[in-house]
Amino acid sequence: MPGRILIVDDDPDMCRTVQMDLHRHGYEALWSTSAEEAFDLVTREDVDAVLVDVVMPGIGGIDLCRRIVSNRPDVPVIAITAFGSLETAIAAIRAGAYDFVTKPVDFEFLRLRFDRALKHRSLQDQVKALSMELERSGRFDLLIGSSPPMRRLYEQLERVSGTEASVLITGESGTGKELVARAIHERSRPQGPFVAISCPALPEALLESELFGHARGAYTDAKSARKGAFLQAHGGTVFLDEIAELPLLLQPKLLRALEARVVRPVGGDAEVPFETRILAATNRDLESDVEEGRFREDLFYRINVIQIKLPPLRDRGNDILLLAQHFVERFREQCGKHVQGFTEGVGEKLLDYAWPGNVRELRNAVERAVALTRYERIIPEDLPESIRSHRKTHLTLAAEDPATLVPLADVERRYILHVLERVAHNKTLAARLLGLDRKTLYRKLERYGVL
Repeated sequence: MPGRILIVDDDPDMCRTVQMDLHRHGYEALWSTSAEEAFDLVTREDVDAVLVDVVMPGIGGIDLCRRIVSNRPDVPVIAITAFGSLETAIAAIRAGAYDFVTKPVDFEFLRLRFDRALKHRSLQDQVKALSMELERSGRFDLLIGSSPPMRRLYEQLERVSGTEASVLITGESGTGKELVARAIHERSRPQGPFVAISCPALPEALLESELFGHARGAYTDAKSARKGAFLQAHGGTVFLDEIAELPLLLQPKLLRALEARVVRPVGGDAEVPFETRILAATNRDLESDVEEGRFREDLFYRINVIQIKLPPLRDRGNDILLLAQHFVERFREQCGKHVQGFTEGVGEKLLDYAWPGNVRELRNAVERAVALTRYERIIPEDLPESIRSHRKTHLTLAAEDPATLVPLADVERRYILHVLERVAHNKTLAARLLGLDRKTLYRKLERYGVL
């Protein structure tokens, strides 16, 4: 990766020789025989790396190295030492030099050291840019991302936060539906408590009590009355996560509560009014559930006043790197490590992977990598096997040559297998993306011989 190199040596012939070699290989190079002049150049000019001879009159190379590192820590310094002078090389490294080479200089080896130093600086710049982007990426503190899908989401959330309408948040598992609900809550006024209820996590009887509360003596062990979520969140927000899993027998009672803005606790005689905003979330197609009789149509329309669809991580481009850097900074503190970021190879792996588990899967992958890595930067070997071994494929439906055009059935087969690979062979998710029911998808995969 060619860059701009400053050569510092009291021997002009040496400077010219190194400069000529670098020019032949695409680098831009300037040189100086004075440490004072070189330091002035580093502070004024845009320099990507510095090559310093440690033995020079006046200010020596070690002192120059130390001054450059103190004032321009982003610029890597490579020191030139006499052959076999290990003590001098160690002194240069202690002064902050990134690397060292010995005389007589092997120019091919020197170029390799420059390539490594420039890649190191590029990664440093990337980490700095990601950290800066993290600070300004979103207008909602809980959400991270600056991709076009996320910018559209922010605009939608700005408008939604100024209303009291019910909101249905849809999207694949792991896309951050609860984070979006909390972001809406944080921007709402007036603001009371945020109470989240996971519909599939509780048995039906307990879920009814969690939602609506219960009176004293309503059932065994109900020794005192208890407020449900709607009353606990008075003036705030109730978030109903995975509402598609709400039992059919509870759906009419929820509808009544939303319509009349009152709840009747289990075992109670009177209805109690509440003022609470309702946010719901699902990773299922509720309209299909309505058609198949698994979800009440009237309740669907009541919670679906405004719908917000979250983008999957695979459609968010460089947000993947932004989120990965965010998780690195979070988990390095928990693990007590000094991990600064990840190598270029890791970045490529993260961008190529399909992320069927979305942000949740990325968070887990980065947490694992930070815990296992032995270096200041995460390397590909620190990633889970599913990400390391993933190979990006490009779908080609037809070529320019008419003789190579393929039958429609072959196009369908290629596309189905492509979608299946993109979602890491999650057949339920693939069926939903393809608009097929699971039985149809399984029949096709059996016919293709991939089951």
